[in-house]
Amino acid sequence: MTKLYLIRHIQAEGNLFRLMQGDWDGEPTALGLRQAQHLAQRFALIPLDAIYSSDLCRAKMTAEALLDAHPLPLQLDTRLREINVGVWEGRFFGDLCHEQPEAIRRFLQREDGWQPAGAESYADVTARAWAALEEILRAHEGQSVAIVSHGVTIRCLLAKMLCIGAGDPARLPLGGNTSVSLVAYQNGGFTPVCLGDCAHLPAADAPDWDAAPDLRAEAIDPLREADFYISCYADAWRAAHGSLAGFSADSYLRAADAHHRADENAVLRLWADGEAVGLVDLDTRRGADEAWGWISLLYLREDYRNRGIGVQLLGRAIMRYRALGRCALRLTVAEDNLPARAFYRRWGFQAIGAEPGSRGRLYLMEKRIGGPGYV
Repeated sequence: MTKLYLIRHIQAEGNLFRLMQGDWDGEPTALGLRQAQHLAQRFALIPLDAIYSSDLCRAKMTAEALLDAHPLPLQLDTRLREINVGVWEGRFFGDLCHEQPEAIRRFLQREDGWQPAGAESYADVTARAWAALEEILRAHEGQSVAIVSHGVTIRCLLAKMLCIGAGDPARLPLGGNTSVSLVAYQNGGFTPVCLGDCAHLPAADAPDWDAAPDLRAEAIDPLREADFYISCYADAWRAAHGSLAGFSADSYLRAADAHHRADENAVLRLWADGEAVGLVDLDTRRGADEAWGWISLLYLREDYRNRGIGVQLLGRAIMRYRALGRCALRLTVAEDNLPARAFYRRWGFQAIGAEPGSRGRLYLMEKRIGGPGYV
């Protein structure tokens, strides 16, 4: 009997920011690195004879976590990559759900007819991944093999192994990051032992992403949307300082207008559940000579805070500045704005200086946006 452990990769920034990852090779997150440690502990006492992995970073780093207990050659295979989603690669789920709702529904339900330009079909993924699986089975008859891959690719393999529709969530659940599916192979047949199991993850490291809506964004002209912009900034100021003392609506609106005139995608309104719930304001000129980007404002409506959603706004800033070739993000946070300081520290910002502000000291904070585990 051959044992096949199909393992989904650790959390990467696409999972965190709610992006279409596909072949786009985003960085693993700090949570993902912790998940790798939990996975390694699970497999410390499980015999393995071979380890195969997709060559994408998030899968490769997952497989590498198994090597301490299992000093085996890590065999990378591009056929184990995630489905390539063509022009959807690196785009936000929330934007695509708004622009192409029927295509997204078909994609999520594993139906035909969803493919954007340049994308693979589920049949394409099944064919290439199955060819790799057949070679693995021939090479490791009667052994135990770990195969680290991706959500859609693993579902395609399991669907063919078990004769289950890939779009049947009741019989073929989509496991979370580092989920393990164990399938026994014998006499030409496959028998499931467990599917999508994450028992090795403590609750804090197995977030429920379905609980948070996927935000969509639209670029706005802050002068044309002055009431909305000012109301967001005023609410953010009040939350930070307890009152509107010192708030200068005209100066902040003029600054936002300058950001918009320099970059039409600098000011974004965020939507969820059919309502405007947030704002992102970036000054993309500032820091360009030193390869860092400036965040003027990240705002989320109070009833959407503390729901794991705010990081999607940060993801918008990271993706924008990375596209501009920046290596870091900077912003200031008021000393008395304890929730904001905690939020930014959680997502990797560090204080690099301080300066006086209209209501007290401001901390200058920076976050690197390159290198593994930076999120």
